[in-house]
Amino acid sequence: MQIGFIGAGKVGCSIGKYLKEHGRPVAGYVSRHIESSEFAGTFTDTKAFENLQEMTENCDILCITTTDREIGNVWNELQKQDLKDKIICHFSGSYSSAVFQGIDEKKAFACSIHPMCAFSDKSTSYRQLNDVVFTMEGDDKALAVMRPLFEQMGNRVLQIDSDKKVLYHCSASLVSNFMIGLYQMGLDCMEDCGLAKEEAELLLGPLVRGNIHALLEKGPAQALSGPIERNDVSVISKHLQALGEEDAQLYRLVGKKVLEVAKLRNPDENYEELETLL
Repeated sequence: MQIGFIGAGKVGCSIGKYLKEHGRPVAGYVSRHIESSEFAGTFTDTKAFENLQEMTENCDILCITTTDREIGNVWNELQKQDLKDKIICHFSGSYSSAVFQGIDEKKAFACSIHPMCAFSDKSTSYRQLNDVVFTMEGDDKALAVMRPLFEQMGNRVLQIDSDKKVLYHCSASLVSNFMIGLYQMGLDCMEDCGLAKEEAELLLGPLVRGNIHALLEKGPAQALSGPIERNDVSVISKHLQALGEEDAQLYRLVGKKVLEVAKLRNPDENYEELETLL
């Protein structure tokens, strides 16, 4: 059962290399730019296909590893090919397999697969995949093939509901991308105190690392510390006064979620005054 990749960027190169190193039958790549598919083919010791038709004729599993906005366009082109009994999948975190509209008429089977990790470059990101958890959703026949494919390489695979895919991706964005936004907000505050960026990072870096370690080891409630957890209304009030209007609004919104965690940690504490402030 041959596997082909449509899209030769960071995700396609990484997944293909990972599969190939585990002895899986990766046939090759096709891309809008032949230079990209040639690089991917050389990198994975596979073939650079000239077009979609050639790939479709030679592959049983077609993996779309383009950007999210290109998945629909690729699917439109794929529907011009004979897809009978083929598995069509994509690796988007936010799109479900529902993007493959009309796949039943093509007598093919769809699923979406998402590795919960960030891909930084084409050449080295595959090395992290041994420890990555994958999520999948889609047609039972597609999952019956794709799930064991990754589980047999040692990966944990979790199945999610198709209609929850956007919420799933939102969760990942919150704990990954939004954390960076909050860190930048903290750096900005430090710089407003007159500290250089390097000095601010020197102060905040160990704090972030310590909190992440405690969070993963103990969970949110037991890892939580600070003025909200201590119910220190006076300090929170001063924080809000020190911030600009937009930052204070963000502080309040995030603070309400932190307060929910604080209540779990200290169920007997009276947080009514703090709730009113936030």
